[in-house]
Amino acid sequence: MKTLGHWLTSPWRRSAVAALVGALPVLAFPAPSLWWFAYVALVPWVLLARTAPTGKRAALDGWWGGFGFMLAMHHWLLPNLHVFTFVIAALLGALWAPWGWLVRRLLGGVPSRGRVAAALVVVPSGWLVIELVRSWQGLGGPWGVLGASQWQVGAALRLASVGGVWLLSFLVVVLNVAVAVLVAVRRARVPALAGLVAAAAAASAAWVLAPRPGTDDRVRIALVQPGVVAGPGSADRRFDREERLTRELAGQDVDLVVWGESSVGFDLGDRPDLARRLAALSRDTGAGLLVNVDARRSDKPGIYKSSVLIGPDGPTGDRYDKMRLVPFGEYVPARSLLGWATSVGEAAGEDRRQGSEQVVMDAGSGLRIGPMVCFESAFPDMSRHLAEDGAEVLLAQSSTSTFQQSWAPAQHASLGALRAAETGRPMVHATLTGVSAVYGPSGERVGARLGTDTAAARVYEVPLAHGTTPYVRFGDWALYGAPVILVVWGVTEVPRVRRGARGPLAPPARTAHGSPARPGR
Repeated sequence: MKTLGHWLTSPWRRSAVAALVGALPVLAFPAPSLWWFAYVALVPWVLLARTAPTGKRAALDGWWGGFGFMLAMHHWLLPNLHVFTFVIAALLGALWAPWGWLVRRLLGGVPSRGRVAAALVVVPSGWLVIELVRSWQGLGGPWGVLGASQWQVGAALRLASVGGVWLLSFLVVVLNVAVAVLVAVRRARVPALAGLVAAAAAASAAWVLAPRPGTDDRVRIALVQPGVVAGPGSADRRFDREERLTRELAGQDVDLVVWGESSVGFDLGDRPDLARRLAALSRDTGAGLLVNVDARRSDKPGIYKSSVLIGPDGPTGDRYDKMRLVPFGEYVPARSLLGWATSVGEAAGEDRRQGSEQVVMDAGSGLRIGPMVCFESAFPDMSRHLAEDGAEVLLAQSSTSTFQQSWAPAQHASLGALRAAETGRPMVHATLTGVSAVYGPSGERVGARLGTDTAAARVYEVPLAHGTTPYVRFGDWALYGAPVILVVWGVTEVPRVRRGARGPLAPPARTAHGSPARPGR
């Protein structure tokens, strides 16, 4: 009977296994939401890479595992991008090739205790560098960051207030590396356990010392979710439904009404009738309306997605134009080279225009809100900057109607808990078709969420908070500390690599008389 190791000698079998084990972490994210599985989900991948026969094969294990991870994390794009989803997964998966090599370098064979101790810091740092690179907007942004799987764990959310989602990613990888060592390297179990104890002690200290946001007031915010409206004339019919739902809020003493992304499909300068109807809604409810206009602008060229604040007299002049656009969904990167993606999927036929700066709006009665649009809620730095600028409530207007039957709506909504915990500010995630949700300043859920099968207007009592979290104050220190750790390790590793390349010194050659031979001139 063939052993597993012999079976894996086939490059294609090994690559298939790498892709499979690389996909496992997706089960820790919504919709499965097996958050505890994240603590061991990387173990099979680590064990595979450490047993690679060569460094090149370990890098391939990393690449194929990254391909599986990216494909599983973005599988809901398949009906829209088709074969291009595999291209994206292969390109992004290449980021994990150096990580596979790193795992083998530190944990391959029978590693010393010193190497295991180094692996507990260096391997997680390598993972964070990958998350740093792929978090660039042009590469898809920070969707599926490993630490985001912990969005419903209270202790993890407390740690997010210290180092953001990046600190959670680091600690999750530390756990996986330690478990892999405990499973595969018996003689190194002591440093693995010591590393676990040290990580637990540091996390506990951060958890205890992190300041808790102090709540001092509440505001009543209403979310209007119209549900799926498709077919000819959908923009007008959606507006009619949103208008009808909003009128139900009259007399409920709300402070702000929030509509989802693309809730208004016409520029209000071109449709003054819609502007008048929105102003009437503001008067009827006694609250400002934050709508989202997805249309070609009448005052400048191009299509924008914009959060627009409406008061009793119409648009107040407060407007935020979306800054970070969804690759392929809202623009095609390097369209001259990749424009063919529009012929094989539902990529954007015309690039939308970007805004230039974030905006904090006064929604009335001194309530300061920080709007973001859809994809932008995945970027921790955007919510952090809004909190720094004085936003009391963070809002994300979203629409995932294209992916209604997939895992995407639930995963997108879960990001609000992390952004709230990181900033110590409540987060409102309002969508057209679900999932809509509200989170308090510590990341705790406020009220019931609105699922993908719901069309309703619902009021939430949202607690406000004061104070500043360490993450808002110190920023992405965990993320940018990872390259420093890798550089320090690399500097100490170079002499070892050189000694290994030279190999043991051979004894000098001797002449026939037994005396050492002189080197030729």
